[in-house]
Amino acid sequence: MHKARTRSVRNRATLVGSSFAALIVIAAALAATASGHAAGKTISVAIVANPQMQDIASLTPSLFTKQTGINVKYTILDEGKLRAITTRDVGSGGKAFDVVMIGMYETPQFGAAGLLQDLTPQAKADKSYNYNDLIPAVRGGLSANGKLYASPFYAESSFLMYRKDVMAKNHVTVPARPTWAQVAAIARKVNTPSMAGICLRGKPGWGDLGASFTTVLNTFGGTWWSSTPDGKPAQAQIDQPQFKTALDFYSNLVQGAGEKDAANSSFNECLAQYQAGKVAMWYDATVAAGLLEAKDSPVKGKNGYALAPVVKTKASGWLWSWALAIPKSSPDPTDAWKYIAWATGPGYIKEAGTKTKGGWAAIPPGTRLSTYRIPQYKQAAAAFAPKTLAAMEAAPIDNPGTTKRPGLPGVQYVGIPQFQDVGNRCTQLFSSVIAGSMKDTDAIGQCQRIASDAIK
Repeated sequence: MHKARTRSVRNRATLVGSSFAALIVIAAALAATASGHAAGKTISVAIVANPQMQDIASLTPSLFTKQTGINVKYTILDEGKLRAITTRDVGSGGKAFDVVMIGMYETPQFGAAGLLQDLTPQAKADKSYNYNDLIPAVRGGLSANGKLYASPFYAESSFLMYRKDVMAKNHVTVPARPTWAQVAAIARKVNTPSMAGICLRGKPGWGDLGASFTTVLNTFGGTWWSSTPDGKPAQAQIDQPQFKTALDFYSNLVQGAGEKDAANSSFNECLAQYQAGKVAMWYDATVAAGLLEAKDSPVKGKNGYALAPVVKTKASGWLWSWALAIPKSSPDPTDAWKYIAWATGPGYIKEAGTKTKGGWAAIPPGTRLSTYRIPQYKQAAAAFAPKTLAAMEAAPIDNPGTTKRPGLPGVQYVGIPQFQDVGNRCTQLFSSVIAGSMKDTDAIGQCQRIASDAIK
């Protein structure tokens, strides 16, 4: 996590819950009162603890509450805790949140199950929101049966980020479309005691280690489950050779040329280490590029970007969006939509460009066609914006591997309800392999049983 920016948010926050050290609640009502605006309605919003979301939390009082009189109480959590809490609350019909941040895995399933408000009528009727401005692939990934159930805050694929100056010093050229064998060789060549060759996610969680690893698994020819002709899970495939090959490659690369404390590292930890000059390459979400090139980033202008590495497939980058949805049980769906329309509309993107510390490069990317026509953004994001769009367009969401997969489309996840629990439990085992505390064969054997039992 970017320490300087995180600290500024935490100074305005109140930590709650001894078991959730990362949980932050920001009461926008306090800031609104301080600015002279009378306290009005309050909605509760759960979001992920990434820098762009921390930016909007800090800007909400002056930009949204001041104009609408609607106060926003944010609950900011790391990915794993956010998913656990929102899944439990939305699935049980709880009323803890008016708005929840979810992704492309949850949205179609929750929407089809009747757990979310259909946003399509409001989105099409609200001219300032501009429904047709949404990038079609992103809009489709957040829809079910033609209905939009979540509005994208930012969208991303995954690609390889690297320090151009480090590569030049070591006389290394990073291909624009590298293979994993090439990336591994480069990582080991540039690896030193003071700078790791690469940062890869190792923190347990289907959306943490599971996301990064599954893209590697896909391109190595492995899969979590085989599929029946009608798209249902047939048999667990964790005990197959391709799965072991992918897991061994991933864990050996992290152990041999990866970051320190890899078993506890995900997006925010890799971001902090990359910006601190402790890693030379990083494979992760394309949204990170905006933070690396932000005007307050210590590595601004030093970075190169390449498409996600491959082995047996033509592409391997994921497609994802962190998006805002209204649970069917939301206490205040009307004000919830007003907030979503503002937070994910084109207006906020323009406001963020001039009001956040990171500047134009760090605005929420990947959601709207109009974003890529803003002159200031085109200039600030010249190093990565075209490659981000290329990565998103290349993401093999309908055919991510070498064999048919069950469930809804997806790259870094399997679009069936069982994957969340299986992914969480198995990545605990795989993280132990990365940490060196478990043998790969033991982890694979246990995961095979978990995945098999899940579809009985």
